Amino acid sequence: MLFWLQTLIFAAQTVLALLVSYLMLLTVTAWRANRRTEPLPAVPQHRFLILIPAHNEEKLLPSLLDNLAELDYPKNLYATHVVADNCSDKTAVIARQHGAIAHERHNLDLRGKGYALQWLLQRLANDPHDAIVILDADTVVSPNFLRVMDARLARGERVIQAYYAVRNPESGWSASLRYAALAVLHYLRPQGRMVLGGSAGLKGNGMVFTADIMRQHEWSASVTEDIEFHMTLLLNGERVTFAPDAVVWAEMPDSLEQSQTQNVRWEQGRLEMAKLYVPQLLKKGWQGGRNGRFFTLFDAAMEHIIPPFSILTGLSVLALAASAASYIAQRLFPNGSNLGFISLLLGIGTLFGQVIYLLAGLRMVNAPSSVYKTLLYAPVFIIWKIGQYIKILLGKNRQGWVRTARNES
Repeated sequence: MLFWLQTLIFAAQTVLALLVSYLMLLTVTAWRANRRTEPLPAVPQHRFLILIPAHNEEKLLPSLLDNLAELDYPKNLYATHVVADNCSDKTAVIARQHGAIAHERHNLDLRGKGYALQWLLQRLANDPHDAIVILDADTVVSPNFLRVMDARLARGERVIQAYYAVRNPESGWSASLRYAALAVLHYLRPQGRMVLGGSAGLKGNGMVFTADIMRQHEWSASVTEDIEFHMTLLLNGERVTFAPDAVVWAEMPDSLEQSQTQNVRWEQGRLEMAKLYVPQLLKKGWQGGRNGRFFTLFDAAMEHIIPPFSILTGLSVLALAASAASYIAQRLFPNGSNLGFISLLLGIGTLFGQVIYLLAGLRMVNAPSSVYKTLLYAPVFIIWKIGQYIKILLGKNRQGWVRTARNES
């Protein structure tokens, strides 16, 4: 009986070690990546349409629109369009007052960001432009955003993801932990993938697409429209590149209660996309191995297979405790097996690797000291996240699109 328990613990620990080893591969390659600022063309040449889906965002929208008005880019080469989606406030009025072109949409049956963008893209299909930018309403962007994207487009890149960071890391420990999570998810991983030849992925905010891409592929209206569109692009031979010099900062909820809606929506969609697309990615990757697409597709599948970092850490702690118990039992009741000791070593190495992964990500983005201090709250967040995940797996938290609570409300 003891041997079989030790074997089960060893198998679980091995799986976790393999997942963390993959994260360590991305960490090492990201650390060695060239992070020098690339020169920009002297004369910008691409025309951009900036699209902002907004549902009752009258308080946060002015900050973004004023920010966009001050971009280091010729004003005649970009236009800002806001889709006021099922709004009951003055979002459309505010958008016009701050220089944007407002489009009002009312459809209570088809609600949410995906439907709003799909509708707006259809309306603007014939507008002259070279590329589309998609931003969330609670965002501000770096002044060089369009200059960087212009340079990337000039190099032939067709789908580009900016670094999507947290705007308010010091407003609360929940937002601060989200800052830490996005440092590895939105910076370290894409940076590592660029070195290895993978696809940076689409993060839902700070995305840029050439006009050709948007004409060839219809935008999804699902709850996780960015993930689904990324899968569509990958399966059709496209790849997303990462532009770390262009930054978008979005506001994150100050409390776990506020972030629950957003978190549930993300994780529900993530699980659904994993079930739908991981088999397709692995199959296509195997078939496309000869033309150099294997790693790109395999890596995209791994992004869905690896659980959220907080879940991975929680499982690793539980596995380490089980490994320690297995080792103690092995010492008390010798059975000729070293699985308990090996599992314990794997468990220690797995947790150590995760610490290195997290600290490397924070170092790469020059995280403020307050974020490091907030890591003391990580156990609370991990327990909360595991609870949310269990509810999702049991089908108790299923929901469609619901607006994320804003800090100002």
